[in-house]
Amino acid sequence: MPLRLALFDLDHTLLTGDSDVLWCDFLIARGLLDRDTFSARNCDMETRYKAGTVGVREFSEFYVGTLTGHAPASLDTLRRDFLAQEIVPRIPAAAHALVKQHLGANDLVVMTTATNRFITELTAAHFNIEHLLATEPEIVDGRFTGRTQGTLNMRDGKVERLRAWLDARGQSLADFASTAYSDSINDLPLLLAVNVPIAVDPDAKLAAWAASNGHRVIRLR
Repeated sequence: MPLRLALFDLDHTLLTGDSDVLWCDFLIARGLLDRDTFSARNCDMETRYKAGTVGVREFSEFYVGTLTGHAPASLDTLRRDFLAQEIVPRIPAAAHALVKQHLGANDLVVMTTATNRFITELTAAHFNIEHLLATEPEIVDGRFTGRTQGTLNMRDGKVERLRAWLDARGQSLADFASTAYSDSINDLPLLLAVNVPIAVDPDAKLAAWAASNGHRVIRLR
């Protein structure tokens, strides 16, 4: 029997909402980001992401930019408050149950998200998901620079990062019966790379693709 691999997108898949957008709103509400500067751009980024038209680097570095100049430890209490107040209440019970099902079956479970690691690693831990592939924020001299590093974990980058991660483990996608869950047309490269693509509360473009190709659609919300 082949090993089983379960890949979970986070935002709008396991979570009712987008971590990046919620983080930006959270910081604005706390007076830590300027409302006039960030609110309109935050909405624009979300709209173009959903449409699949936003640039990968533009999107990633806009949100990583909210960390600029801070040492990770200085933001730890803030991100724990963010998890408790904004993320956990938006996780459907069905999402918890689905992840638990794969973990209970001893599948290799991976959360793979375009959102940066600093924001999402506590969410992965909340789900008891050990393995996280995320966009990596650059840290120089102990502080976030506002830039990213390495391959961005978005669109084709999700597949590139997954293959590199498996290779470092001495494995490949061919070793697994693989399943991927996502809501977004942005994750089409990942869904095409696995054996079983599953659309979760999909956007219009992904729903049309799933319907035309006979792929399963599920609802977690």
